[in-house]
Amino acid sequence: MAFLISSRRLGQALAVLAGLLMTAVPAVAREFRVTDTQAGDYPTVQALELMGRLVRERTGGRHSLRIFHSRQLGEEKDTIEQTRIGAIDINRTNVAPLASFVPEANILALPFLFRSVEHLHRVLDGPVGEDILASFERHGLIGLAFYDSGARSIYNTVRPVRTPADLKGLRIRVQQSDLMVEMMRALGAEPVALPYGQVGIGLSTGLIHGAENNWPSYVTTDHFRAARHLTLTEHTMSPEVLVMSKRAWESLTDDDRATFRAAARESAAWMRKQWQELEARSRTDAERSGVTVVALADRAPFEAAVQPLFARFAGEPHLAALVERIRQAR
Repeated sequence: MAFLISSRRLGQALAVLAGLLMTAVPAVAREFRVTDTQAGDYPTVQALELMGRLVRERTGGRHSLRIFHSRQLGEEKDTIEQTRIGAIDINRTNVAPLASFVPEANILALPFLFRSVEHLHRVLDGPVGEDILASFERHGLIGLAFYDSGARSIYNTVRPVRTPADLKGLRIRVQQSDLMVEMMRALGAEPVALPYGQVGIGLSTGLIHGAENNWPSYVTTDHFRAARHLTLTEHTMSPEVLVMSKRAWESLTDDDRATFRAAARESAAWMRKQWQELEARSRTDAERSGVTVVALADRAPFEAAVQPLFARFAGEPHLAALVERIRQAR
C-alpha cells in the first residue's frame, strides 16, 4: 500500500514539474503569413504593418508578421479558404465574401441597414460587434478586429443614376457573394461577380459598365478615370474584418493570444483615423477630375427595392434578432 501511495505522489509531482517546465519554456518563435488584397500604401495594409511591429515588440521578437499585399496570395475568396485550412495565418477581408459560411457576417453586408458611419461604429465597437467576431470560431476562424471600409456607392461609364430605373441594362460588378448579386439584381442592374483585381480591365473592355465600392477604392484603382458617373447610394457599409486561422491561434499561448488580439484592436483604431483622411482626399480628387457625383434626392425607392433580401438572408430567428439589435443600437 505504501508503494502505491508513493507511486501516486510521484506521478503527481512529475505532473506538476512538467507543467512548470512548460510554462518556463517560451513558445516557439514563428513568422505568421498575413494577406491583404490592397496595395502596400493602403490603410488596411499599413494597419497590418503596425500590428506586426506591436506583436514583435511585445513578444520580444519571438513572433513576427510577414505581410503579402496586392493580391500576392490570391483574391479574397481564395485566401479565405486558405486561411480556414491554415495555409494563411491572418487575413484582412471584407465581410461579404465570408457570408457563404458565416451567416452573421452576411448581416453586416445587408443593404441600407446602417443609418450612418457613426451608427456602424457604435455597433462594431459594442456587444453586437463582439458577438459577431466570436461567431467566426465555429467556422475555423478567429475574429480579431474590424477595419473600416466606408460606405459603398455605385459608379458607371454610361449615365448618371438617380433612380433604380436608371440601372436597368447596366452590367455592374459586385463582390463574389450571393447577397451582393441579389442586391444588384433587386436594384434593376445586371450583376457580374468578378474578383476585385479584374474590375479595371472589365471597365476598359466593356465587359462591365460599372461597379460599386468606397471612395478610396474608386480612386486608388483609377476606376474613376473610366467610370465618370458616381451615385452616392451608400447602400452598404460592410466593414473589413481581420481573421486568424484557428490552427495558428491554437499554436499560441494564452499570453500571446492576448497580445495578438490587443495589437489587432490597436491597429484597427489607428486604421480608422487613416481611413477617414484617405476617404476625404479620394473624394476631393475624384470631384476635381470632373466626375459627375449624384446625391440621391430620394433614397426610398432604392431601400424599398432591396427589402425582400432581409427575409431571404436574415429570415432565421437568430439572424432576424441580430438585425433588430443593430437597428436598435444608439
